[in-house]
Amino acid sequence: MRWIIRLMVLALVFVVIAVGSILLLPSERIARIAADQIAQATGRKVEMTGETKVSFYPVLGISTGRTTVANADWSDKGPMFQADSFKVGVDPQALFGGAIRITGLEAVNPHILLQKDKSGRVNWELNVEGVTTTGAGTESAPAQSSQLALTLDRALITGAQLTYIDDQAGSTTQIKDVNFDMRWPSYTGEATIDASFRPAQEVVSITGRIARLDHLIDGAVSDLTAKVSTKGGAVDFTGKVSSLPQAAGRISADLSDSSRFMTSLGQAALDLPEGLGRAASVAGDLTYSEAGRLSLRNLSAKLDHNSLTGGVDFIPGGARPRIEAQLDAGALDLSALAPESDGEAGTKETGTAVDTGWSKAPIDASALGLADAQIALSAKSIDLGTFNFGQTRMIAAVDNSRAVFTLKELSGYGGNVSGEFVANNRSGLSVGGSMTARGMDMERLLTDAAGITRFATTGDMTLNFLGVGQSVHAIMNSLSGSLSLGTGRGVISGFDLDKLMRSGDVTGGTTVFDEMSASFAIKDGNMQGDDLKMSMPLARATGTGRIGLGAQDLNYTFTPSLLEGDSRKGLAIPVRIKGPWANPKIYPDLEAAIDLNFKEEKKKLKEEARQEVQKAIEKELGVTVPEGGDLKDTLKKEAEDTIKKELFKLFD
Repeated sequence: MRWIIRLMVLALVFVVIAVGSILLLPSERIARIAADQIAQATGRKVEMTGETKVSFYPVLGISTGRTTVANADWSDKGPMFQADSFKVGVDPQALFGGAIRITGLEAVNPHILLQKDKSGRVNWELNVEGVTTTGAGTESAPAQSSQLALTLDRALITGAQLTYIDDQAGSTTQIKDVNFDMRWPSYTGEATIDASFRPAQEVVSITGRIARLDHLIDGAVSDLTAKVSTKGGAVDFTGKVSSLPQAAGRISADLSDSSRFMTSLGQAALDLPEGLGRAASVAGDLTYSEAGRLSLRNLSAKLDHNSLTGGVDFIPGGARPRIEAQLDAGALDLSALAPESDGEAGTKETGTAVDTGWSKAPIDASALGLADAQIALSAKSIDLGTFNFGQTRMIAAVDNSRAVFTLKELSGYGGNVSGEFVANNRSGLSVGGSMTARGMDMERLLTDAAGITRFATTGDMTLNFLGVGQSVHAIMNSLSGSLSLGTGRGVISGFDLDKLMRSGDVTGGTTVFDEMSASFAIKDGNMQGDDLKMSMPLARATGTGRIGLGAQDLNYTFTPSLLEGDSRKGLAIPVRIKGPWANPKIYPDLEAAIDLNFKEEKKKLKEEARQEVQKAIEKELGVTVPEGGDLKDTLKKEAEDTIKKELFKLFD
């Protein structure tokens, strides 16, 4: 808006100079004088070429051919303004009465270059007498100017190209096909704007109403209503603005397609998961400061099927912008964030992927580097696709591509989880964390986490982990850390321990236990544990083996043994659990069972067999094994003696 005002003032100077000369000089001479006088008034060189025409009645006006206004002397980017033709008309009666009423202002195919240098200087400050320079006022004491008795019936710009160079940010923005239509019939009245431009493939339309444009010219505040619309949605604003720039008011956005809306504005497409705003409806109280800080209060947002309320602050500057937010949600559905499995093409599967393996699709974590953040979130429930939780309170802190999620409260599966989760994308993606869970329903948890449905109990768990890789498959196969757990009374489905111990039958049934504890070391995606202990009414059990987190398999030996009593002997039968998580095989390890239960019997039988063999050899070979001697050594010595005797006979 500021450069539009400067353009209008430039036109006024042009008209005033031209009017004083039109009766005495030819049009070319008028144009030359006007250009010189404008240059003297603004400090910018002005060139007008081509045919210059002057009209007297009913509109006093002048039109030129190609017109160029030089840039600030500190810029080397070319002219600030150039157009194929430039026309301006005024009401002669108002002019002779001491007022300036512009009936028409038109620029055809203008190229407008706006620039801010590294020190903050802007090239649209023309210092035209009677107009306050941008930012000269403050909120408490707005800048003053000698009021211009000015009105504008219509200002029209067609086919413009606008280039904005921000040397502070190191960015250049170019917008083509800019059309601008402004009407301002009363200096102290409202101005209306109807504009369009094409930053990409689609046309973006802007309509607005400025209640007091004269206040903006003076550096004060004016009411404003505006609407930006294009393919994908629209944004509306109603509030107050100033030319500092500052703004405060109510903003609302209704986006049927957020990604298309952004691409229509010339921005990168948004690849948002379902539930995070593919379609969005947002409203809030907006405040924008001169420093570029944007705040939203009383925010209400509907992102697809999710609803959020709260407040957000966007703070520019530094290596990255910063986002601070306090958000509250009801039932939050983030199931689209769950990793996809390597299923058949064209199908999307989420969850544990126990049938097809972890997804090898690359994970794009570049969003962690877009901004730093401190976000507090509370929700009544969260659906993560793989896991489902109830009441949740967490804080997400992002610093230089590293996000730390601190769990203040996470209820679910009948218990509570605390700890933190870290996602680091500073030099390749890694994920890790330290978590403690209390009172968890292990059957529901293991079913969601790994598809394991045979273990029902309530327990506590402590987990520390770290994984590295650009896919879920790579991360799961690189996991390292530790896990410890302890449970109370529970049930193992799939086999009946009592039936197993009495008959060796492992088909069907359930096993009830009183408590269990175990710890595991995690390395290269495998959990190795050798200290599982389980107590049961008439037995105890131990466990040792490997659980493959990456390969989704296990090779574990579970060894129950009957407690010894007056009428029973302790009997142990190891049970092997081996195979993929989806369908492991459970069978007794008979060889190990024999070793465990008949070790002394095997030793006794072996000794009896050795003695029988020794007796037979002594009888057949006539060899006597001395007491405590070894049969093998005795036979060897006997053979050596026999060979010696036979050799000596050769020399007899």
